Order: sequence, then C-alpha cells, then structure tokens
Amino acid sequence: MSTTRFALAQIDTCVGDLDGNAAKVIATTRMARERADVVVFPEMTLTGYPIEDLALRATFREAAWNKANELAAQLESEGMGGLYVVVGTVGTDHANGKPRNRLVVLHGGLVWAGYDKHFLPNYGVFDEFRIFSAGERHVVLSIDGVRVGLAICEDIWQDGGPVAELAAEHIDVLLTINGSPYEEGKTQIRLDLARRRAAEVHAPMIYVNQVGGQDDLVFDGGTFVVDTDGTLLQRSPMFMEDLAYFTLDTDREHQEVCEVAPRMDPDEEVYTACVLGLKDYMAKNGFTGVCLGLSGGIDSALVAAMAADAVGGGNVYGISMPSMYSSQGSKDDAADLAANIGTHYDVQPIKPMYDAFQQQLALDGVSAENLQARIRGVIVMAYSNSKGVLALATGNKSELACGYSTIYGDAVGGYAPIKDVFKTKVWQLARWRNSAAAAGMGVGGLHIVGNEAGDAGVQLPGGVMIPVNSITKAPSAELRPGQKDSDSLPQYELLDRVLEAYIEHAHGRADLLADGFDDETVSTVIRLVDRAEWKRRQYPLGPKVSALAFGRDRRLPVTGAFRE
Repeated sequence: MSTTRFALAQIDTCVGDLDGNAAKVIATTRMARERADVVVFPEMTLTGYPIEDLALRATFREAAWNKANELAAQLESEGMGGLYVVVGTVGTDHANGKPRNRLVVLHGGLVWAGYDKHFLPNYGVFDEFRIFSAGERHVVLSIDGVRVGLAICEDIWQDGGPVAELAAEHIDVLLTINGSPYEEGKTQIRLDLARRRAAEVHAPMIYVNQVGGQDDLVFDGGTFVVDTDGTLLQRSPMFMEDLAYFTLDTDREHQEVCEVAPRMDPDEEVYTACVLGLKDYMAKNGFTGVCLGLSGGIDSALVAAMAADAVGGGNVYGISMPSMYSSQGSKDDAADLAANIGTHYDVQPIKPMYDAFQQQLALDGVSAENLQARIRGVIVMAYSNSKGVLALATGNKSELACGYSTIYGDAVGGYAPIKDVFKTKVWQLARWRNSAAAAGMGVGGLHIVGNEAGDAGVQLPGGVMIPVNSITKAPSAELRPGQKDSDSLPQYELLDRVLEAYIEHAHGRADLLADGFDDETVSTVIRLVDRAEWKRRQYPLGPKVSALAFGRDRRLPVTGAFRE
C-alpha cells in the first residue's frame, strides 16, 4: 500500500504581510506535522492575494523570495524539513523581468523549483495580464513515488493547458492551490468543474482555497477533494480558517470519504460573506470599532446587525439623527435595534444645524433634502474622526445602481457592507438573520468570529435581532413629508429584476423589452443607472457577493454620450 497524507491549510492571509503570512505557515505546519506528509496552502500564500501592482515592484518580489528561503530554513531548523510544504508566492520571469504567480515546494531547507501559473484570468475582478507573465510548462512532483500534478486556480478553469498535459502523465492526484473569490452560486460551479477535471486526469483532485476579506473581495475557503468518479471526499467549512486532512491510497480504486462540512443556507452564505468582508477589512486596517447612522430603516438595521456580528455590539456606535420629518416609528425602531444588539446609541437631532444652514442658504426641493443627508454625513464622519472608528455607508446595490443616495451625505464612509446586495435581498437577509436569532444565534454567533467551539454569541431578547417593523414598513428616506422610495423608483421587486438583467447580464434596451419589461420602466432604469456612474466612482469599498459587482467587475466611462 502506498499512502500520502495531505494537510489542507485553508488560511486567511493579508496582502504584503510577509512576516505575518509566513508565521501562519509555520504555525499551521507545526499543527500538521504529525499527521501529514504534504501541507498545502492557498495561492500566493506568502504575499497575500491579489497583490495587484505590488507585483511590479522588484523590491517586493525580492522580499517575498527571501521570505520563502527563510521559511524553508526555519522549517528545517524546527525538524519539519522532511515535509513537503506547498505555498504560493510571487516569482520573476528571468527572460523578461515580469512577475510570475508561482507555486513553490519547501523541503529539506530549500525552495524547490516550483510551478508558474499558466492561464492568467483577465475578466471580472481579475486583471492578471497586466501584472504577470504566464508559465509555459506543466509540473509533476514526485513524493516517494506518488505523482502529484500541480496547478494554480485559473489553470483548472480553462480547457487545455497544464491539466490536459497532466492527463497524459499518469498522475496519482491533481493538486490545485487557489485564490477564488466568493460569489453567490459559485460553490456548486467549482465542484462541478473539479469533477470534470478529476475525470479528465483519471485521478482525485485536491482544491485548496484562500479564506478571508481583502478590500472588496471575500474569499470563502470551502476547500474540498473529489475522487476520480466525482465523489466528494472532503469539504472544509466556508468563511473560516481550517486545517483538514486527506489520505491518498494509490492502491485503492476509490478513496475513503473524510470529513465533509454541510452546505450553508444560501442567505447565510451571503450574510456571512458581508460580515467577514467587514471584519477582515477592519482587522487588516487597524480598526476596532465602527459608527453608522441608524434611521430605523432596513438598510441601516442590516448593516448594524452585520457590524455587531463582526466585532461585537459594544464596538458599534449607532447614531440616530432625526429631523422634523422622522416618524416616531422610525425613531423607536432605531432605538430597539440598538438595544437588541448592544450598541452605543446616541441621538443627535439635525434640525438646529439644518435651520442654521437654511438661514443663510434658503434651499428648497431636492437641495433641501440633500442638505439633511449631508448634515448627517458630517455627524457620522465626526464620530469616525473623534473616536477613531470606521464609518459605514449603509446603501444597497439598488440605490447605488440608480444613484438614489446623496453624495457626501448618506454615501459617506470608509466601507459599505451591503453595496453589492439588491434591496429585495436586503429584506431576505434580514429575515434570515432573525430566523437564525430565533434559533439561538445571538450577536456574534457566526462561526467566523472565533466561536468554533459552539458559542452561540450574546443572546438576543425575544430571539429577534432586527425589529420586524423595519422589515415590513414601506421604505422611505424621510426627507420630506410622506416621502416613499416608490415616489422616485419603480417598486423594488420590479426594479431589482430589471437591474439584474441590465447590469449583471448586460442586456441592452431591446433585450430588456424582449425580457418582458415595459417601455417606461426600462427607460427609467437605464436613465438612472447611466447617469449615476460618477456617484459610484466615489462610493466606499464593499464586499463583492454577486456575479457582477460595481467596481472591479463593471467599468464604464463616467463621460459618455451613448444612449439606448
């Protein structure tokens, strides 16, 4: 019997933190040393991912390569040199001086010659043609006679290339290291792809993925192994660091099933992705608390709930900023939410400041409405500056698409947790979080915040996190008497379907009409979306959770005359 034991190290790295990332490799390898022959880490482990134009700095590449050598030496000095430790880093193409996305194997105190990514993604959030030089060869690593074919992320997504070449090499296992960002529905897509590749190479396939937030991307982990016949042999939990094990027995026709984590509820996936994106953005940028306006509406309520789950209610500063148009119900809903999640809660009425501006400016109409939003923005940013906390913008994707926000008003902030979540999805996520609260998941009860032992978080009174009235009432900015969002926008159930087709599926006017949407709605939505590009360029970062998010995914000119 010939067996090789793999440790699958799903870790959260930080771009540029060479020392911290290397320390994680050492610590994880120590945990795995008694149970593994090979310890596998994600794509660009040492550098973090994506490194964007940092790759173009020769000083950064040199520091990363030196760190790989130091890491190999430290593994050897601690008696772990006999292990094969697979990590990702950045290398240099000595023919043209360009960076390469590289997999290296640390063994015997040395950095073994590795493998360079062959296919470079240049779509969606990826722009690797700009940065990297492509590798030109496939690599088979022999470990005590076991033939391990190596690949990096995009290599398995494209037909041909190294996977096709490895199919002719009689490999015993296909090993791929990945930095694959989360989006709804991608879990099944990856699994289906891996099953095809395993069948293609006639061997089991190991898929190790990065986890954690990096700017506007969230990596969900979900590391897994599939057998030659497509059987799921192992799956790690999503959205948390994990160390799992898989034993390959080359004498067996089919491998033994290991631990398989259950699939998450789809709404739980999206909610958790938003929370992890916020949590890691704060941790990696030195923030310990957040502040945001609490209007009593559903958007600020959901963002506050996510913030409390990310860093605890005691690190959230909720600010109610009522005006002369704020309803008592909204003020009560904001106060109830703050009490439920245990936030700091202040009330800062804006009428005195509004009156002072109006004495000088005498504004009316939209300009008077925007003045209220901008006063609130000033207050939120004042809290951010004075308390050293991160200001959160609470706008959703529907509003961002249509420009239904006030620039330098409710659009202020350093991070926007739900900017890639349509309004109808906002309600859906709020209902999911309340159902989870009713089932016992208190504040901070998500597994990503360090309660893997089963801590359900700080319990909620009555098992409700978000006030039901915030979910059920008609949405309104409350900037004038009787105002409703539907005064300016189509009903959200209709609007979101049009937006999804126009933005995520790139349907033009004729396509939208063929989809069955009426002419007036199509004209309104196209006009609003096209006119709001300048606002979106100035909106804070937020986690990508859909197939196509504003920002990296969708790049349109601000100034353009094409109209449909």
